[in-house]
Amino acid sequence: MLIGIIVCGSADLINTYSPAILLSATALCLLLGRMSRSYSRRSLAMGLRRSATQILPAVPMLLFISMVATTWMLSGVVPTLIDYGLHVINPTYFLAIACAVCAGVSVLTGSSWSTIATIGVAFMGIGTVLGYSEAWVAGAIISGAYFGDKMSPLSDTTVVASSACGVDLFKHIRYMMLTSAPAMAVALAVYAVAGIFHESSADVSASDMIGSLRATFNITPWTLVIPAITVTLLLLRVPTLWVLAAGAATGAAGIYLFQPELIPGFSGSAAALWGVLWGETTLSTGSELLDSLAATSGITGMLPTIGLVLSAMIFGAAMLGTGMIASITHAITRRLSRRGSIVGTTVASGLFLNSCTADQYLSLIIGGNMYRNVYRRAGLEPRLLSRTMEDSVSVTSVLIPWNSCGVTQSAVLGVATVAYLPFCIFNLMSPLMSIIMAMTGFKIRSTRRTIVPATA
Repeated sequence: MLIGIIVCGSADLINTYSPAILLSATALCLLLGRMSRSYSRRSLAMGLRRSATQILPAVPMLLFISMVATTWMLSGVVPTLIDYGLHVINPTYFLAIACAVCAGVSVLTGSSWSTIATIGVAFMGIGTVLGYSEAWVAGAIISGAYFGDKMSPLSDTTVVASSACGVDLFKHIRYMMLTSAPAMAVALAVYAVAGIFHESSADVSASDMIGSLRATFNITPWTLVIPAITVTLLLLRVPTLWVLAAGAATGAAGIYLFQPELIPGFSGSAAALWGVLWGETTLSTGSELLDSLAATSGITGMLPTIGLVLSAMIFGAAMLGTGMIASITHAITRRLSRRGSIVGTTVASGLFLNSCTADQYLSLIIGGNMYRNVYRRAGLEPRLLSRTMEDSVSVTSVLIPWNSCGVTQSAVLGVATVAYLPFCIFNLMSPLMSIIMAMTGFKIRSTRRTIVPATA
């Protein structure tokens, strides 16, 4: 993949050829395993079951996310948010505001995926109108959403990381603040400076876009009842899949209630609604920019993403079933003894596991089990391990094009993973902050007891 990007110079190459490359890597993995007799049918079945258990639940979530994106656009939720945002948000500080708002929503909901699929899509539209690069906007949205996800006690990844390392949840969150808060401060500063030096390249002004929005959609605050219901369900700890299903259902109802005449030929029947959810829907608004913002791809637009997720699942199953992950990690960890090298290797292993398993949950569980004894042997606190795993796994999963997080956010925001990667400042700073803190020893205590010699 890296060679292809360097040679072709296109991030779109990953979206086009990732499934084929992952399946080719799977075939090579199985061939090498066969030659070395490192696996059996039973071990492969166990690897597939382990990989599928973590990744397959993402498939229905992706389907419902595509429905939410379609219905929230056509019901007027996203256009209303864009309209209000263009009235309220100062263009100079847009990136910093988008990052901070997504962080706050993600802390409350505990879900970066839901935050990006809802409020994040609206910010993408606002940023486009204000003339910001899509990659910059996506980076700010993802940075905020993943910071909030890490800091929320409602987050699945936060719970998994703390439990996999045997650390109390709130101790884990407080300890993460030592690396996450500086990383977020750097991110907000970068986005603020980028906004100050931003020169709008938008084809239309904000006032022109507001006029086009109001001419096309029924802009009313009543549409905001739909996201309010979704956020309420998240706060009530309803499973994310059901929340997304409810969001899609209320969004579909919103099409009938708020925008009944928006889609030409829309009869309001169940078959017509399914056609909207399944396929592409385009609007002719007279504004080329609004046409591109309001176009929806439906479930069919998400099918290539689902194919990539399934390919990544098969690759992860082969790496687990042949024992290659275990062999590589054992070779890495067996000689570690110093704090800096242990934390640095943990960070590198997090990136490696994210790449091989294509799933952050699986990577957190494997990494936690793999390094527990290493940290214990070196006299390092378990909370240092849980923090390092979060800094290197949870926030970097979205930066890997074939990881379930990277695949999903790229599809939802419509920006290639490789394109937004350099602008996810918080996600890039988090692993660096982990290494810096380990090298300085700041707030890192030894678990080894100091033996005081007895006096006469």
